[in-house]
Amino acid sequence: MIMSLGPYAPFIVTSYAAAALVVVILIGWIVLDYRSQTQRLRELERSGVTRRSSRSATDRP
Repeated sequence: MIMSLGPYAPFIVTSYAAAALVVVILIGWIVLDYRSQTQRLRELERSGVTRRSSRSATDRP
């Protein structure tokens, strides 16, 4: 099925390509930031810093 986009085809195709590129860049940015944050968390845990969420309600600092 071939669609005819008319005289605006270049604009439409470019717009969709630009939107797809932005989505891919955002996904890549999120993946890289996730890796960075998990690495920072591992480093903090190795140095002895613990998460508050891992303590129970009765534990006091």
